[in-house]
Amino acid sequence: MTSEQTDALSIVEFCRRNGISTALYFKINREGLGPRLMRVGRRTLITREAAEEWRREREAASAQPHVPEAV
Repeated sequence: MTSEQTDALSIVEFCRRNGISTALYFKINREGLGPRLMRVGRRTLITREAAEEWRREREAASAQPHVPEAV
């Protein structure tokens, strides 16, 4: 079964399919902007649904006008 057919992706597969580096993934995850994760034994996986939800959230966030923080 290929990653195209699986219901869950490893972090590396998720990054590859979304065109981001693993370094960027871990950065956005630390900022609380990463996808929901699922632990299966020792593996950390991202379900297809969580990946789709993450993409929708990122699209919506990028459509919002940027308001600079007050100094």
